[in-house]
Amino acid sequence: MTISFHLNGDRVDLSPEVAPTTTLLQYLRDQRGLTGTKEGCNEGDCGACTVMVTDPDSPQGVKALNACILFLPQLHGKSVRTVEGMAGPDGQMHPVQQAMVDQHGSQCGFCTPGFIASMVTAHMTGRKDHDTVLAGNLCRCTGYAPIVRAAQAAEGAAIPDWLTDTPPEVAASTLAPESSDELAAIYAAQPDATLIGGATDVGLWVTKQLRQLDRVIFTNRCADLKRIESGADTLRIGAAVTMAELLPTLKAHHPSYAAMVTRYGSEQVRQAATIGGNIANGSPIGDNPPALIALGATLHLRHGDTRREMPIEDFFLDYGKQDRAPGEFVEAVTIPKHAQRLACYKLSKRFDQDISAVLGCFNLSVEGGIVTGARIAFGGMAGIPKRAAHVEAALIGQPFDEAALARAAPEWSKDFAPMSDMRASADYRLAAARNMLRRYWLEAQGAATNVREVRA
Repeated sequence: MTISFHLNGDRVDLSPEVAPTTTLLQYLRDQRGLTGTKEGCNEGDCGACTVMVTDPDSPQGVKALNACILFLPQLHGKSVRTVEGMAGPDGQMHPVQQAMVDQHGSQCGFCTPGFIASMVTAHMTGRKDHDTVLAGNLCRCTGYAPIVRAAQAAEGAAIPDWLTDTPPEVAASTLAPESSDELAAIYAAQPDATLIGGATDVGLWVTKQLRQLDRVIFTNRCADLKRIESGADTLRIGAAVTMAELLPTLKAHHPSYAAMVTRYGSEQVRQAATIGGNIANGSPIGDNPPALIALGATLHLRHGDTRREMPIEDFFLDYGKQDRAPGEFVEAVTIPKHAQRLACYKLSKRFDQDISAVLGCFNLSVEGGIVTGARIAFGGMAGIPKRAAHVEAALIGQPFDEAALARAAPEWSKDFAPMSDMRASADYRLAAARNMLRRYWLEAQGAATNVREVRA
């Protein structure tokens, strides 16, 4: 596969001999001498490697991505700007760069190139939610106040004309199929290949585990897998839809789920991570599956021309094991448009960009004060995302009152035997799960429970 993209305004054509799991960060620093983009964590957490990517398939046109876990084939047909490409042809600083100087937003400077890339991207799209935009860029010496002041100072400045990028015309490739039909045929013929969506998980296999992936297939160019189709009562979400692309839809239909997604990784991670990838990797601490299980989602799988579907909770069999045959892939997931009582609670040590210690999602139907249906699902409580079946049974048919919480209390240990690790002890996880049900009940009574909103 010849990989073609624009880099700081110039076309790049890389030969098929380039390893498809070469990261953009490796290429920039080792082969192009563009060392402004820094290697910090090398796993997509610190943001020091952030670059701006112009993507014609992205709703906003440009997005900030982590170069350390971005493989070169993912850039096919796109344009990249590093910190070296933010200034004008005659050395004019971008308004964001000038504002960083004026507001004293840089001290040691290691993190600054990544901040600049994130801020320039936000400036291009007119975003002013700077705390969210910059949550994936870590600074440990300057402090965030002068950086945020710089972003605010640059808000009204015009977008420099030198940053207008038109991605190159490119040819299709078997490494990056253009549709799910092409993907199905290629993957059925090469079932031992590794499918790569946003590489926010697989990227770490390469950078941290040093794994050699002999055969890879990228899904990011499958146009039909990037669609969200709205039916009368349902939403069908293609597997290649990123979390950033999904977020506006969730805000319109499932605001609690959407609020949880705003804490899913960072802006850079949400712009790359796909819902299909988060489901298919089967992680017991993936943030999407508990919400999807609570919604009663249907998972759509495909192998060649054969399709099947199942309740999403049936997909997760055991730790590291899913109901997916070789050559079969997640094609889409369907959720109801409405679930009035859906609530998702993410518990982690940090509010932003942290892995869940416990994530609970609740969706109860209550009629006349009686629980008539219950779907409760958790991540971080077992080797798979899992329903709280005994707790649900204890609630259904009973009044939804404080006594219901007491009746359900002994059922938690029947549903879950969580492990203790660096994020939380087993006892803490069980206590947190019980408290999440109490929070859900309190919110049903109209009580304010969000610690970021409650004031003394």
